[in-house]
Amino acid sequence: MTMLDENRLFPSAPQERHLAAALYAEIKDLPILSPHGHTDPRWFAENEAFPDPAALFVTPDHYVFRMLHSQGVPLEDLGVPRSDGGPVEQNPREIWRLFARHFHLFQGTPSRLWLDHAFQDVFGLTERLSEANADAHFDVIAEKLAQPEFRPRALFDRFGIEVISTTDSALDDLSWHQMIMDSDWRGRVIPAYRPDAVIDPEFEGFAQNVAQLGEITGEDTSTWTGYLAAHRARRAHFKTFGATACDHGHPTARTEDLPADVAAALFDKARAGRCTAEEADQFRGHMLTEMARMSLEDGLVLQLHPGSRRNHSAEVMAMFGRDKGFDIPTRTDYVTALAPLLNAVGRDLRMSMIVFTLDESAYARELAPLAGVYPALKLGPPWWFHDSYEGMMRFRQMATETAGLYNTVGFNDDTRAFCSIPARHDVARRVDCAFLAGLVSTGRLDADEAPGLAHQLTYGLAKAAYKL
Repeated sequence: MTMLDENRLFPSAPQERHLAAALYAEIKDLPILSPHGHTDPRWFAENEAFPDPAALFVTPDHYVFRMLHSQGVPLEDLGVPRSDGGPVEQNPREIWRLFARHFHLFQGTPSRLWLDHAFQDVFGLTERLSEANADAHFDVIAEKLAQPEFRPRALFDRFGIEVISTTDSALDDLSWHQMIMDSDWRGRVIPAYRPDAVIDPEFEGFAQNVAQLGEITGEDTSTWTGYLAAHRARRAHFKTFGATACDHGHPTARTEDLPADVAAALFDKARAGRCTAEEADQFRGHMLTEMARMSLEDGLVLQLHPGSRRNHSAEVMAMFGRDKGFDIPTRTDYVTALAPLLNAVGRDLRMSMIVFTLDESAYARELAPLAGVYPALKLGPPWWFHDSYEGMMRFRQMATETAGLYNTVGFNDDTRAFCSIPARHDVARRVDCAFLAGLVSTGRLDADEAPGLAHQLTYGLAKAAYKL
């Protein structure tokens, strides 16, 4: 007995299903490239056993606990740590039982596919999780987590991961990455430069963060030129650990290309804490263009993840901090917002910029036409709320007609949930094979072209776009 249908996500029409399955058989075992994600490099540095099933599947995964919380389950009962150190559930078995009791909430969701895939393929469980078998599932997973074959490095190798990129603050000392490099393990774990804390004037402690950036680099970050030099130094340092990309999680896609004196004055206001909301957004926008120019120098791929109203619940932000499931998509303008940056560097063949969106209405109207003409711009895959069968298929249908397939960058999993990585890539591979089968069956693609495209969508495009 298995929980997973071997033909899941393939078309229902027999001819298309057969073609999709044949394409999938050719690419399903290709190595996993994970060029953007949020796994903890400490896992691979220390290679300690994951502590328990709840710590692996429930407490750190906002896809999981936000759904339970939407049905009234307190975050404290799921063991989510409080910022003030207040009491939360400490018994992992009780957390797991609560999770199992509410497992039905995930019916029909991408999370259900990812969880079932991990339970079956990673831990050998073939019975659907329920309140009745919660303890039995907990015991099986806990027993296996204690074995060497289930430690982080062993799972990394077992999952077939060729390279995984973590996302690291500009202020991170990268000590875990150093420990990985100093070890005898050959797994490739690289950082990505995430400078939000020292670029966003509205980020808590911005002035102190900028001062710390100066201390780390030995640059005078009280001046505009010293501040830019500090970014260059940190980017170069990240590259020594294998970084190929930087990443920006701004609330909007706004870019600016300000005169140097105007940018310097705005920087002074930001350090002094005197920026209005409009000026803060203007400064973030200008810094994207500065980062793009630095990418011309050092080759880092620029990733932009805009369009999330982060920490929507002020109460949850105060009690639990960032990344607790209360980030909500917003409308995003790309045509006007990206114009200053694209006019500055958009036709420069040295530039590689990958743009993601949470606003699906922008695919056909804005993003695909932009990527379909500017050499520097590529479209990132469906992200976060759209990391699903429906989201991936909508993306292919709306973007391909104008941007084509080679102006996209394959798939990345963007996750903290380590055991979901092979599941997420499997979903993407199945959806892309289903999409290609549809193109062939409707005469829009020759059958002999489909296998090569399946390989590109699975592996080749990501490898090229992220310079891996």
